[in-house]
Amino acid sequence: MTQSAIAPSESAPRPLTSLTDEELLFRQSVREFAEQEIRPLAAEMDEKGKFSSEIIQQFFDLGLMGIGIPEEYSGQGGSFFNSILAVEELSRVDASAGVIVDVQNTLVNNAILRWGNEDQKQSYFPRLAADTVGAYALSEAGSGSDAFGLATRAEDKGDLFVLNGQKLWITNGAEAGLFIVFANVNPDAGYRGITAFLVERDFPGFTVGKKEDKLGIRASSTCELILEDCEVKKENILGEVGRGYKIAIETLNEGRIGIGSQMVGLSEGALACGIAYTKERQQFGRPIAKFQGVQFQIAQAATELEAARLMVYNAARLKDAGGDYVAQAAMAKLFTSQVAERVTSLVVELYGGYGYTKDYPAEKYYRDAKIGKIYEGTSNMQLQTIAKLILGDV
Repeated sequence: MTQSAIAPSESAPRPLTSLTDEELLFRQSVREFAEQEIRPLAAEMDEKGKFSSEIIQQFFDLGLMGIGIPEEYSGQGGSFFNSILAVEELSRVDASAGVIVDVQNTLVNNAILRWGNEDQKQSYFPRLAADTVGAYALSEAGSGSDAFGLATRAEDKGDLFVLNGQKLWITNGAEAGLFIVFANVNPDAGYRGITAFLVERDFPGFTVGKKEDKLGIRASSTCELILEDCEVKKENILGEVGRGYKIAIETLNEGRIGIGSQMVGLSEGALACGIAYTKERQQFGRPIAKFQGVQFQIAQAATELEAARLMVYNAARLKDAGGDYVAQAAMAKLFTSQVAERVTSLVVELYGGYGYTKDYPAEKYYRDAKIGKIYEGTSNMQLQTIAKLILGDV
């Protein structure tokens, strides 16, 4: 039996009361698209480690790559919460699809929306809404959790900066046409020298390097970037010189909510598949769903998933309302990644030996879940953030 043979059950728990009618319709439209267009290709894309370019173009055609871009710049003019719903529904079918849309909306588009000047918005937003994938280039070999220990340098040459360095773990790197690249213009000033630059793929001195061969979210590209005397005009500085650290911190706070929605979505998809399979798998003359031991495990997983989903929704609502959401974003990212690991592990076990094979979807959900504890801030970094906000100065 193939992965598509056990489709997610529509009876999986869903918090309907927290969504407006428009949001419910939007979510349903994304779900139908994901089920019809992405699910049949998910296993093949995972195996080949390459996402379908045709599906990415459909993301653009459906407006999913410019959800929060204002209508005046050819975007959808939607809310941050709409972006979260889209990531959740896509990840329910394929977490690689979810993260492509997530990075575009919660990191790249949001950063330009908040810190871009009018010329930059006029120049880049219509492209990001129509056909240009974006990427966010902060991480380096020596600066992961120590995000501001950047080795990439930017030298002031008058009307332009020259960038030199290497970036690692850049999501969407293989497909992106626009990169937000962080470099230090004044190492003596420490993190206060960090500056964000809008770098186009065809800028001289800019190269996309090795594509990583990963455990999970394999169809999503993760690449190194190489900058060798890459010339970037000063008009392509995002925000102000030396304020890149602020852009990085605040954008990643938003991005963590997106990763939380990815973890919720893939947990939903895995649990729905597991529930469907327990109703089919026969042991001792009856479906294993009849056994209380199995029922209790599913009930526990569903309860944790409901809590995880509502944490993500709460953080997204706070962000849209202009409230303080930093602690809630960190908590949501931490908890959803923990829940995703537990739920997907359980589903592998529910499938028994078949859960360990690639003929069924359980093992892919399990592999995809692991990244949730690592990227856009490890679990330990989330705990540190939460502790600081709760304890204050001690």
